Amino acid sequence: MADDKKPETIEPGAPPTGTNPAATPPQKMVPGGDAPATAAAAAATGAKPPAARPPAAPRPPAAPIPDLAGRTTTVASAGGSAARATTSAPAAKPATRDPDDLSPLLTRRAWLGLAWGAFSAASAAALAATGRFMFPNVLNEPPQQFKAGLPTEYGMGVDERWKEKFGVWIVRTPDDIVAHASGFYALLVTCTHLGCTPNYLLAEAKFKCPCHGSGFRLTGINFEGPAPRPLERARVVLADDGQLLIDKSRKFQYELGQWTDPEAFLKA
Repeated sequence: MADDKKPETIEPGAPPTGTNPAATPPQKMVPGGDAPATAAAAAATGAKPPAARPPAAPRPPAAPIPDLAGRTTTVASAGGSAARATTSAPAAKPATRDPDDLSPLLTRRAWLGLAWGAFSAASAAALAATGRFMFPNVLNEPPQQFKAGLPTEYGMGVDERWKEKFGVWIVRTPDDIVAHASGFYALLVTCTHLGCTPNYLLAEAKFKCPCHGSGFRLTGINFEGPAPRPLERARVVLADDGQLLIDKSRKFQYELGQWTDPEAFLKA
């Protein structure tokens, strides 16, 4: 009887009535959802069942952290705006110095090296000066004797050719104040005051000392300034070859009467 039939209750997950469970293909379970219900709803509506979700791909290994020293990076701030930050390179390590070294220019090591260098130089100079006293002084003086050429090479008056090299003036005079004859005499170019070298003044016919103003006549006699005595004469004779031979090792002083010596004046 139709009234005695009760409505069939379909359990969830059970196949519909009148269907062969064996003929129904098994349903695939979809993670996170009711796969049989989704498949049944898709079969009832005629829509294609959703595709199965592929398994998650494995995560790649973490990349190494790049060296950002000296580069500019962008950092998101709390307000959403990007802020640029610069990663500076590590500061150079300062030179090692002593804690109590306050010198602004040189380190203590440099000051010590400079001090030792100065001390070494001073010591070397002192040793050199000490060693200098161990050896006798050598004076490069001109020879005391020299040949001054033939008498015929000289005219009347003062000849200065030997002043710088040998320190002698050779004077040819027609009448000597002592010998009262014509001839030659040699005057030493040394002032009798303090040893300066006088100059010959042709226009004034005299020798004038530039140091203190002493004046000497062409004969060598002093007449002005602080010079206490006349200039000295040197020995003058004729050599074997006929030249004038001047010998400064023999000196003749007027105040001692030595100008009368035959070798203090050469007659010619």
